[in-house]
Amino acid sequence: MTNLDTSDTTEESGPGGYAAARLLLLQEKEQPGPPRRAALARLTDDWLAGLFAAAAPPRGTALVAVGGYGRGELSPRSDLDLLLLHDGTADQAAVAALADRIWYPVWDLGLALDHSVRTPAEARATAADDLKAHLGLLDARPLAGDHGLVAALRTTVLADWRNQAPRRLPELDELCRERAERTGELQYLLEPDLKEARGGLRDTQVLRAVAASWLADAPREGLDTARRRLLDARDALHLATGRATDRLALQEQDAVAAELGLLDADTLLREVYEAARTVSYASDVTWREVNRVLRARSVRPRLRTLLGRGGTKPPVERTPLAEGVVEMDGEAVLARSARPERDPVLPLRAAAAAAQSALPLSLHAVRRLAAAAGPLPVPWPAEAREELVTLLGAGEATVPVWEALEAEGIVTRLLPDWERVRCRPQRNPVHTWTVDRHLVETAVRASSLTRRVGRPDLLLVAALLHDIGKGWPGDHSVAGETIARDLAARIGFDRTDTAVVATVVRHHLLLVETATRRDLDDPATVQSVAAAVGSLGTLELLHALTEADALATGPAAWSSWRASLVADLVKRVAGVLTGAPLPDPEAAAPSAEQERLAMEALRTGEPVLALHTRDEQPLDEEEPEPVGVELLIALPDQPGVLPAVAGVLALHRLTVRAADLRAVDLPGDLGSGSVLVLDWRVAAEYGSLPEAARLRADLVRALDGSLDIPARLAEREAAYPRRRGLAAPPPRVTVAAADSRLATVIEVRAQDAPGLLHRIGRALEGAAVRVRSAHVSTLGANAVDTLYVTRPDGSLLPDEEAIDLARALEEALR
Repeated sequence: MTNLDTSDTTEESGPGGYAAARLLLLQEKEQPGPPRRAALARLTDDWLAGLFAAAAPPRGTALVAVGGYGRGELSPRSDLDLLLLHDGTADQAAVAALADRIWYPVWDLGLALDHSVRTPAEARATAADDLKAHLGLLDARPLAGDHGLVAALRTTVLADWRNQAPRRLPELDELCRERAERTGELQYLLEPDLKEARGGLRDTQVLRAVAASWLADAPREGLDTARRRLLDARDALHLATGRATDRLALQEQDAVAAELGLLDADTLLREVYEAARTVSYASDVTWREVNRVLRARSVRPRLRTLLGRGGTKPPVERTPLAEGVVEMDGEAVLARSARPERDPVLPLRAAAAAAQSALPLSLHAVRRLAAAAGPLPVPWPAEAREELVTLLGAGEATVPVWEALEAEGIVTRLLPDWERVRCRPQRNPVHTWTVDRHLVETAVRASSLTRRVGRPDLLLVAALLHDIGKGWPGDHSVAGETIARDLAARIGFDRTDTAVVATVVRHHLLLVETATRRDLDDPATVQSVAAAVGSLGTLELLHALTEADALATGPAAWSSWRASLVADLVKRVAGVLTGAPLPDPEAAAPSAEQERLAMEALRTGEPVLALHTRDEQPLDEEEPEPVGVELLIALPDQPGVLPAVAGVLALHRLTVRAADLRAVDLPGDLGSGSVLVLDWRVAAEYGSLPEAARLRADLVRALDGSLDIPARLAEREAAYPRRRGLAAPPPRVTVAAADSRLATVIEVRAQDAPGLLHRIGRALEGAAVRVRSAHVSTLGANAVDTLYVTRPDGSLLPDEEAIDLARALEEALR
């Protein structure tokens, strides 16, 4: 870093010289990070000391830096945490004047200031009432004035902290839990708060405070590096935005990555996640040790009473869990006889025993296993494979044990390809977790479904590996198939089982994508799935993995509606695999209610509606979703039906999930005619469902042209503009290779928005094609609408005509 001469700025103690030197320092690019933070703290120290001296301070006063500034960690836009300490002998007016002569120059520069004026007794009393204030005082550092006064305060505050630790540390633990609940876990957030989120800078401060209590200490390996990486990211964020912010917003991530010299935003997030994971793991271990020590202290007086003077201390109880593994003091630890250097299966055996007993794996045990255990032979012995399956099948208890193995590098040693997905972010907001944690969560979900399949071991391993290809370029399912094949063979599965795991990984999205985006009445749909799956055993594994994967993704990815669609598809595919004939969709007769509505529409010449509420609850009861309903509409066949109905539903804030359009010919005494029957699955965005009469009235107006749907939707969009964010990618329309004999399949991928299906319908009407059915799938902000279209005479579109339609539709949606 360039040496800066700050003597002029500190001697005059005015804001101008400090501001210029500060700006020059922040523009220096050669040595960012700790050197720049330390230089900024020194520069600020000198300036504030100059202000203090120029104010002719009375005796018995001192200026003190506390909190982050006290630690000398000044980011470009950090607050200045200052305490004006006085011994109480000076005149109050003089102390107040001194404070003003320090605070106002800071404010004049626009710097954020957290300030207080107190005697040592007042500071100590405040610390006793305010835990955060006590933590800040632990880092008190004198800047100017009576250093002895500051040293005495530090000694007293630290002694209070150690004496009060049994009471204050549980309080601090609870505050950390509340903060984590409020802000989330930094290592999984797409827009994390670098300071307040769990695993962030606030937790590194907490770990320092716990260490200062002498009650417990955090594991030090990697912790300083993690803390420095988070501080560097915050520095870059401040410089990139010019604001005092700790939130790493999506739109800032590329600029922050560039400021740090990183490849891209994903590289930035992976580094931040790695650091946060280190801090979170250290926090877990530390708080576990704190609670263990506090429990031991609470038991000790009772033991003295029971044993009496001269009694013998009882031995620590050690309960066997597995060969070489015992439970001791609430943790799984290695037995005295364990020899990890001679037992390469011991890491998996210890992890499985800990998870099955819902115990944490002790830090000492994990580190000893990482240091001493030899590599497993390839392929693994049967015992190692069985222990891995046991670990994965332990449910929620698997997660902390797996994290302990990851923290010490054991997972990547067992499964080398894991390194590519470790801490890898997922940009789709539907996903709750990073790739690696999502894989573990999927195994956790799959553990509750093992009774539904004949090979639970294959289900659990496929769940762990299903997204392993996301660490490679291209289609992650294709890459994942190759990796899963290699890893399954490494784990010790035979050739047949390895092929099944590879097939399940390759097609892990097949069922849900087909069920929600394709016409299940089309024989080509079911036959293509049956051909890909190949056997009933593989089908049941895919069915269970589909549910586990969706549940582990997030609340938006699974519901009873999606579950019913997938179950229907599985039933049809199972029929094909057992040789049952597929029904002819052209010969399928309308239901009795559809026929009744069609007759009424033919008689009146107007639309007829029926709403059937079917309670559709999410499978995760903590995440409610709108109630789904079936909306049946029958009306005489005429142009413009799809955009009219879709537009009316959008105006009434109904989300369309699926739509089936069928022409029904009705000969009879009333004459003959073609009636369109539309079977929709819809849900209210919020509030209650509209009355069928209101929907019908608006539909009549939309069809006769008296209701201008595009204008009404535009008015609503103008009145309630969406919050600005990252620009959405442009829509993409393709002709799907569905091999359907019934219709040409068009797939639309676009940003979800009110009226999207209405705009699609208008574009299709302009192209003079007939829509046979529509299948709507929405995940987060992304919509995938699949349309089965034909010519007006019911024939498939020629290839060139289908491609032209896709291009025209894509252009209409831009």
